[in-house]
This record gives sequence, structure tokens and C-alpha cells, in this order.
Amino acid sequence: MAAGITNELQVQVSNRQILKIALPISLAILIPQLNFITNNIFLGHYTNDTAALAVAGITGVYYLIFAAIGYGLNNGLQALIARRAGENRPEEIGRLFSQGVLIGLCVAAAGILVTWLFTPAVFRLIIHDPEIQQKAIEFLRIRIWGLPFLYIYQLRNALLVGTNQSRYLVAGTLAETLANIGLDYLLIFGHWGLPELGFNGAAIASVIAEFTGMFVIFLVIRWKGISQRFGLFREFGWNRENSALIISMSAPLMFQHAISIISWQYFFLLIEHHGAMALKVSNVMRNIFGVFGCVTWAFAATTNAMVSNVIGQDKKEQVIPLLKKIIRLSMGWAIVACILLNLFPEAFLSIFGQEPAFTTAAMPSLRVVTAAMLLMSFSVIFLSAVTGTGNTRVTFLIELFAIVFYCLYVYLVSEHYFLPIHYGWMSEWLYWVCLFVPSFWYLRSGRWKAKII
Repeated sequence: MAAGITNELQVQVSNRQILKIALPISLAILIPQLNFITNNIFLGHYTNDTAALAVAGITGVYYLIFAAIGYGLNNGLQALIARRAGENRPEEIGRLFSQGVLIGLCVAAAGILVTWLFTPAVFRLIIHDPEIQQKAIEFLRIRIWGLPFLYIYQLRNALLVGTNQSRYLVAGTLAETLANIGLDYLLIFGHWGLPELGFNGAAIASVIAEFTGMFVIFLVIRWKGISQRFGLFREFGWNRENSALIISMSAPLMFQHAISIISWQYFFLLIEHHGAMALKVSNVMRNIFGVFGCVTWAFAATTNAMVSNVIGQDKKEQVIPLLKKIIRLSMGWAIVACILLNLFPEAFLSIFGQEPAFTTAAMPSLRVVTAAMLLMSFSVIFLSAVTGTGNTRVTFLIELFAIVFYCLYVYLVSEHYFLPIHYGWMSEWLYWVCLFVPSFWYLRSGRWKAKII
């Protein structure tokens, strides 16, 4: 279908336009997930520390909490930038971006303080195994220093996606991945004369890789003239009006994504009570969601940007047809991914270098997770559409509703009745259904049409 764009900042509703935005985003999301998998593959083969892969499940989800907070800020800023792009007001984009960076750095500083001062006490209360407890604390006190780089990187993504230039995301994510893979190999195992740092080597590698990704995308934006065009740092001082707008838009999303991943952290802490094998299996299931779900999340980010852009063009009647197109593409990918995972599960599970008993233990959870991916493929599109309309408070309330039921289910199944972990992973079914129903109802009601941002 023709994509014809009347203005380079404005989009049209077409499959070609959707894919043009979504494909670079999917690669940008995939590469950080590959970083997680690379860490886990190397740690799975690191025979000097057999607990490393299990601990990586807890630390990985913990860091995702703060990454999700940044993602919430990113989504709020992205919706605002896309709305200004749809309104053809490029002069406002740089002002919004500068304020977003200042807010992101403040949030990153708070995350570092929380991790150093409060998280160790929480882990000592909840984690039963002293070895896992200590390794997790040491790792996170290193890993958390990557947060400022991650947030600035995410906000630059918001700028590129919101202004219909997602193709430039690839350079930064590729640089980050290559740095992470190389440094993992060198620092975990101690090659080329570097010290063998084991589990903590993965933390140092990830921090350096995040800085690399941020720096490269900075060079690309500067080289392409994007910084100059939008005057990104022309007004870098604190602006109360724009900051209030960004916080009003992003704060519900930041809380929404934070409680979502905190509930996942809660799930992983309960899984730790089931033993190291259960924790290893659950860590790999997280990787499956990350890698195979990256295209779905890319379509979700595309939904947010395009819905906001189309509304900014005053074409509200095109929102529902746009959603139908994106859902067809998202579900098509999810079906292909689920078929591949269920036909060739051993091929994916074997790359983590574990014993045959691990594959046997993981199979029931794998079946459950692939079914959850199908539910996610359309539920997250509806939720992102709500975000794109600008009513992020509704998005937060929908998430809160889903999380309450999710946590109740997880506690009953994993802790109270102590059922096998694949029953615990069925919580994902409940979660995505609880997100879909109110999101669908809100969009169908038409109440979003009166929202102005």
C-alpha cells in the first residue's frame, strides 16, 4: 500500500508506514535483549560459578524495573513529540527533549541511591540463599551505574521514533551489542590479559556497552543534523511548563511500567523458593519473552507514536483502522514465533549450556509462555493506543488493575499452594487478558477523543 506522507513529520495509515517505523524499533529492542541473552549464555557456560545463571534471573529483572521507569518516561515524551510532529510544530520538539533529559538524569540518580542504600536490606529479608543474596547485591551495585546512559539513550529513541526517523536507531543498538558481546567474553572469562571477573564482569560489560550505545546515537543525531534542526540543547535550562507537561504525561507511565516489572521481580523472588533449577528456567523464559516479543513491543511503540501523530493531524477517525492494521501484523509475527518455539524448543534451550534435566524442566513453562505471547500480541497494542491518545492516567489504572490480579494469582499458586512453576507462568495469561479488556472498552467508548495534550 502507498505510504504517501504529506509532511515528513506526519504519517499516514498504511502497512508500509507501520513497518517503516516498526522494523527499526524492533531491531533497537531486540539488540538489548540479545545483550541479556549473551550475558546469560556466557554465564551458563561459566563453570567456575554454577549459581551465576540463577542469580542473573533476579538481577536482570531488578534492573528491568529501572529500565521500565525510563521506558515510561520515553513513552510519555514520545507521545508528546509525536503529537507536536503531527501538528507540524518542530520548534517545540527540542524544548521537550531537553526537559526530558534533565528529568531522566534526576530519576537515574534516585535509582542509584535506592540500589546502594535500600535494596541490599530488602534482598536480605526476601532471598533465602545467602550465596545468591550476596552475589545479587554485588552485581547490582555495579550494574546500576549504567542507568544514566540507558535513560539518555531511551530518550533519544523517543526523539527519533516520535519524529518518524526510527531508521537511525540501528547504529546505536548495533554498537551497544558488539561492545557487550566482546566485553562479556573478555571480562567474564578473563581473556587477553584482563582479570577473570565472572558474574561481576557481566555487570561491567553492560555498563560500558550502554555508554557506547548512547555515545554512538549521539554522534548519529549530530551527524544527520537532527540536533541542529530541533535545537535539542538550545534551551537546556529548567522550564517549568514543559517539565510539568512531561511529568504529567510520563509519571503515570513510569509508575505503570515500574509496578509491572516489580510484580515480575516479586514472581522471581517467589520462584527462588522453588530452588535453583526453577530460577534458571524462569530466567530463560524471561529471555524468550524479551527476544521473541521484541517485534510485538516494536508494534506497541509504533502504535503509541502513530496514534498520537494521527490525532495531532486531527484525523481521529483513522485511529481504529490503524489499530486493526497493526494488530494483524503483530499477531502474524506472534503466531510464527510460537510455531517455531514449539516445533524446535531444544534448539533454543540448548544454547544456555545446561544439563538435559534443564530442558525437561523448561518444556512445560515454554508451552505456557508461547501461549502468553499470543495474548500479548494484541493486548499491548490496545494498551499502547490508550497511551497514544494522551490519557496516561487511564493506562496506569488499567495496569494497576491487571497487577493486583497478577500478584494475587502468583502468591496463591507459587507460594501458598507451591505448585510447579509452569502454573506460576500462567499468570501471564491472566495479566494480558486484564490489560486487554479495559483497554478495548476505553477505546471503543470514544472518551479519548476529547483529550488534549
